[in-house]
Amino acid sequence: MKHLIKISLIFLCYLFISSSCGSNKKREKIKNEGKKTEGFRLKNEENKIQKQSEIVDFSFGIKTGAENLSEYLPLLKNKKIAVITNQTGIVRTIKYTKATSMDNESKEIITNNIVDFLLNNKINIQKIFAPEHGFRGTADAGEQIVDGKDTKTNLPIISLYGSYKKPKPEQLADIDIMIFDLQDVGARFYTYISSLHYIMESCAENKIKLIVLDRPNPNGNIVDGPILEKEFTSFVGMHQIPLLHGMTIGEYAQMINGEKWLENGAICDLKVIPCLNYKREMTYSLPIKPSPNLPNDQAINLYASLCLFEGTNVSVGRGTEMQFQIYGSPFLPKGNFNFTPIPNFGAKEPVYKDQICNGENLTKTTKVDKLEIKWLIKAYQSTADKSKFFNNFFTKLAGTKKLQQQIESGVSEAEIRKSWEKGLIDFKKMRQKYLIY
Repeated sequence: MKHLIKISLIFLCYLFISSSCGSNKKREKIKNEGKKTEGFRLKNEENKIQKQSEIVDFSFGIKTGAENLSEYLPLLKNKKIAVITNQTGIVRTIKYTKATSMDNESKEIITNNIVDFLLNNKINIQKIFAPEHGFRGTADAGEQIVDGKDTKTNLPIISLYGSYKKPKPEQLADIDIMIFDLQDVGARFYTYISSLHYIMESCAENKIKLIVLDRPNPNGNIVDGPILEKEFTSFVGMHQIPLLHGMTIGEYAQMINGEKWLENGAICDLKVIPCLNYKREMTYSLPIKPSPNLPNDQAINLYASLCLFEGTNVSVGRGTEMQFQIYGSPFLPKGNFNFTPIPNFGAKEPVYKDQICNGENLTKTTKVDKLEIKWLIKAYQSTADKSKFFNNFFTKLAGTKKLQQQIESGVSEAEIRKSWEKGLIDFKKMRQKYLIY
């Protein structure tokens, strides 16, 4: 009996000790897990704090070449840089601000001009080159731009739209790399691609590398219009391409090189920084107007079609708030729409200032997918004195004498378009080699 009691006491002691050990292990496990949870929470808070101060997130759909940083910023370190740009050369970043909770954070989109952005990243910019409309994009179309100094950065500004349109060797003597960042709209007579030609030529002659920061073409899916004839080459038509070329400015730079259009067949040391997440079929709305008289998407879409009126006695709405979305003149018959141009931003002396212009309002017109010439034909047929309708500038804009001759002869729109077909087929075949998107 005593033996059985002794065994029972030993067994109870064993159970007590086992239970105590288990509890201690469980408490230790809970304690350790608590430390892990606390550590994880603290780590998250640390990450949150770091993230709040970052300006490195590019959470946008389409990224422009300027926002494709890893492809070009390393190339600029310890180099002397020149930049040709204007108000359209922007870089967007996202800044995280203080969060109200761990799961919520505020974001602020920061927009910088490419010059300011590069300076903030310790890039050694020596000078700025300015195209038509100037560095800040405030000058009228065709207005002479003079050299000066940027009041914000104190950098020298050299005009490429004044007495000369090509950088001089002495202006590039201390430059290692030139950066080109301008927003094009896809029309042959929009002069940013003409400036591109001369920049490439000067870089080739002076053995300077050119980096083109590509941007989407808002009319990138349209290839249409007459092909420029070589005898009508000018600053509003440098190459034998259609009026709407359907290329980004980076693709166009590759074509200039590939087709050896530079003087003496020179080849520019060219690098195109592509856009990301972009296809030419996409609709692209420009975040900043590319020039003073292209205020919105409608104007940009109609620009190529209505710009032909600049070679006639018809106004395209300069001196109003509907530039390149309306047309009219004092010589067209009265109808349901008229406007009176007055001096404004981008048009100090508009055509027909203070005169009533009868015409047509196209602000609500469906987006065009071709070079639309029906309004030009209609205006010619309706004008009071047809002998005064066209002026000498029209041939430069059209790139050929044939279009004016066809309209004056009463050739139908369908027949006019048919006369463009072979040239467009040949151009598209050539163009295919240089497409990126």
